[in-house]
Amino acid sequence: MTIQTQYKAGIFKAGLLSLAVGALISACGGTDPSMALKFTGLENLGDDYVYEGWIMVDGAPVTAGRFSVNDKGEMSQSLFALSAANAAKATAYILTIEPAKNDAPEPTKTHVLAGDIGVSGTGNLETKHAAALGTDFSTATGAFTLATPTSAVTDDDDDDQGIWWLDMTSGIPVAGLKLPVLPVGWKYEGWIVDGSGPVSTGTFTSLTEAINVADSDGAGPAAGKDAAAPAFPGQDFINPAKKLPGTMAVISIEPFPDNSPKPFAIKPLQQLIANLTAPTLQNMANVYLNKSQVLPSGTVQIYK
Repeated sequence: MTIQTQYKAGIFKAGLLSLAVGALISACGGTDPSMALKFTGLENLGDDYVYEGWIMVDGAPVTAGRFSVNDKGEMSQSLFALSAANAAKATAYILTIEPAKNDAPEPTKTHVLAGDIGVSGTGNLETKHAAALGTDFSTATGAFTLATPTSAVTDDDDDDQGIWWLDMTSGIPVAGLKLPVLPVGWKYEGWIVDGSGPVSTGTFTSLTEAINVADSDGAGPAAGKDAAAPAFPGQDFINPAKKLPGTMAVISIEPFPDNSPKPFAIKPLQQLIANLTAPTLQNMANVYLNKSQVLPSGTVQIYK
C-alpha cells in the first residue's frame, strides 16, 4: 500500500470513528427531546405506590416516566427523555398515582395534577384542571357538632366524645359539609388528630355537594350500642372513651385505592375542636381559601 493510499484510508477510518462517536452522543441524549418537571406539595407515597406522568398525544395518554418523592419533597428524577414525535405532539400532562409493582399499562383513575402544554412546551400543573381533580377546593365549607347519638347517656355528659358533620341547630339534621364532587379515583375522609396521631372517622363520596351520606364505618368501632348512627359522616368514641375538645378535626381527600393509613397531602378543611356540645355548630376553616396552606402544584417544560 502506498503512502497516499494509507493516508486516504486513515482519513476514511477517522471519519467512521467520528460518526460513531456522534451517534453514541446522540443515543445518550445529546440533542434528544426531554421533559423537565418541578413540583411543590407532593408527598412520599411509601413503598407500594409511585407517581407517573403521562403526556396526551393524539388524544391518548403516553407514559412519560415514573418517580417517587421522599419525605423532604425531593423527586427521585425530574428530567425524562421523550421521542421527537411525542414531544412535538404533546398537548397536556397528567400526573397519576400508580402501583409500584404489577401496574397496568394504562393510567389509573387517580389523577393528582394536570395542565395543558403550550406551543412553547411549557405548562402549569394544577388540581383544578379538568383532567385532574377538577377543583381547587375554594368552594369547600364544613361544620360539625359534638354529640354522641349512639350513647344512652343523658344530660350531654359524653357529647364531647363524638363528632358529626351535621347541623342540628334547627332540630333536624342538615348536612354540615359542602364539598366539590370528586372524580373516580378519590374519596373524602374525616379525621381526628392529636399528639398521638390521626384517627380516621371514615371515608365517603357523594354525587352532590351537600354530604347527606354515611361514611364507610358508620359510627365507628368505638361507638356505643344504644342507638343507630345518623346517615352523615362522623364517629362516636364511647368505648374506649376519647375526649375530642383540643384535638383537630380534618377533612382530607384520599387516593382510592389508598396509599397510606395517614391523611393524604390535600386537606382542605381543618379546625381545632372547642368544648361546645350539641346543638352548637363549629365551623371549619378552608385552609386553601384563607391561604394558610397551598395545594400541590407543578410545572412541565418540554425541550424539543
